[in-house]
Amino acid sequence: MVSADEQKRLDFDREALPHLDDMYRFALYMSSNVDTAQDLVQETYLKAFRFFSTFERGTNCKAWLFQILRNSFINRFRRSQIQPDSMHLEAITDFYPIFQDADEAMVHDLDYQLESHMMNDDITKAIASLPDDYRTVVILCDIEGMKYDEIAEFISCPIGTVRSRIHRARKILHNKLLGYARRHGYAPIPQFSD
Repeated sequence: MVSADEQKRLDFDREALPHLDDMYRFALYMSSNVDTAQDLVQETYLKAFRFFSTFERGTNCKAWLFQILRNSFINRFRRSQIQPDSMHLEAITDFYPIFQDADEAMVHDLDYQLESHMMNDDITKAIASLPDDYRTVVILCDIEGMKYDEIAEFISCPIGTVRSRIHRARKILHNKLLGYARRHGYAPIPQFSD
């Protein structure tokens, strides 16, 4: 017979862990910093595991995790305005084996790949420079592939607002990346109009 704690861990593994890469990618785009992204994902999974009993089975776990990550990012930003960042290692080392047993070589390789292919990329910088509301919807729509109604539910606003923000964000990105497109041999794209 499986204990309640073990069942919680098994359910968490099945529901939440498949989204780990998506959470990291989202955190990286939100923060534009590898270390901060790793911290945000870890914090997200800590909170998700702790409050997993509040997750309604059969609903969208990925959206639930995105919401936790987004709130953690906002709270982290607010805290940084008040006090410098600090965390005690002892508070997290016993949390969950997946964080304790991470393969160092794989982690360093992933960091290298992200820094060399993404962090120095004009596209990533352009996305990172968007205002928070625009950056969030573009990442969720164009990178994570979420539907407009899912995004609207995620950010708690009308679907028309989502459409408007995506349009404006794409227009800003178009203007910022026009030089990039020309340097890389892409045909000029017609200007967005309002």
